[in-house]
Amino acid sequence: MAKHRARRWMGAALAAAGLLLPMAAGAQVSPGPMLSSIRSKGYLDCGANPGSAGFGVPDSRGEHRGMDPDFCRAIAAAVLGDPSRVRFTVLTSQSRIPALQSGQVDVVARTFTWTMARETSSGLQFGPITFHDGQGFIVRRATGIERASQLEGATICVSAGSTNELNLADWARTNRIAIRPLVFESNEDTRKAYASGRCDSYSLDASQLAGFRTTFADPNEHIILPDVISKEPHAPAVRKGDQQWYDVVRWTIYALILAEELGVTQANAESMLESPNPDIRRLLGVTGDFGPSIGLDRRWALTAIRAVGNYGEIFERHLGERSPIGLKRGLNALWSQGGLLYAPPIR
Repeated sequence: MAKHRARRWMGAALAAAGLLLPMAAGAQVSPGPMLSSIRSKGYLDCGANPGSAGFGVPDSRGEHRGMDPDFCRAIAAAVLGDPSRVRFTVLTSQSRIPALQSGQVDVVARTFTWTMARETSSGLQFGPITFHDGQGFIVRRATGIERASQLEGATICVSAGSTNELNLADWARTNRIAIRPLVFESNEDTRKAYASGRCDSYSLDASQLAGFRTTFADPNEHIILPDVISKEPHAPAVRKGDQQWYDVVRWTIYALILAEELGVTQANAESMLESPNPDIRRLLGVTGDFGPSIGLDRRWALTAIRAVGNYGEIFERHLGERSPIGLKRGLNALWSQGGLLYAPPIR
C-alpha cells in the first residue's frame, strides 16, 4: 500500500512538473471546431493571391499554381486525404485580413508578411515562415538608376493595405528622399501601372519583383535594384482561438521542411516507410501517434508529401534556378546548408 501511494505521489509530481506525456500512446484527439467544419463541408477554404508569379497565379484553366497554393494542397491532403479538395478565394492585400477574421476562409497563404500588429491586434496567428524576403525596387534599365538612393523625386507604385506601403514611407523619411507614392488597390493594378509607364519604379517584395520581371516581352529592359529596405517573413495565417487547427497548419509546413532535411521526396515517400531511420519513421507515421495527437491520422505527413513533395521540391518547381523566375535558395535554404529554414523535430 505504501509503495502504491508512493507511485501515485511520484506520478502526480511528474505531471505537475510537465514531465509526463500529455496523452497515452494510441489515443486519438477529437477534431476541434475548425477540423470538424472543414471535414463537414469537404474542402479547405484557402485565401489566394490574385496573381504573383511563382507564389500564386491562376493558369489558363483557372487552376492556382505556385508555392502558396501547394502549401494549401498539402494542408488539404493532411486533413482530408486529397490535395484537390481546396477552394481558392482570391484576396487582395486589403481584403485578406477581414476575410480570415470573418471566417470566409480557413487559412490565408498568399505572400502574407508576419508582423506584430497583425498577430496582436488583428486576431491572427502565423505559422512557420515559408519564405524569407525583403522589399525592393524595379526600374527601367534606360533610366540609368542603379541604387535606390537615386530615386529622389521619382513616382513609385505601391499597393494599398500592404506592408510595402508603410515600408516605402518609412524608408523615404529615414533617408530623406522625396518620392511620390502612387497607391493602387491591388498588386495587379500596381503592376499594370508600372508596365504602362505611370510610375518610375515599383516597390514590392524582391522575389515577387523577380516574378513580375519575367512577364515582360524583354525582361532585360528592367532591373531589380540591389537595395533591400525591409524584412518580409511570409507565413500562412489562421484565426486565433483554435489551437488544434493552428497546430495542423504549422506542423504540416514543418513536415515538408523536415522531409527535405531527411531526403524524403514525393517520389520516394512510399518506399521510405521501410527506412530504419527513427526520424523518418516518426515523420511518416510508421511509429508514434503524432498525427492522432492533433486530430489527424498517422499518415498525415506522408499524404501531404506525396501530394506536393517536400519544401525543396516546391521551391524549385515554382521559384528555383531552373524555373522561369530563377531564384537561388539563399536565406530559404535549410539551416544545415547556410539558410534559415528550420523545423522542430517530430518526437
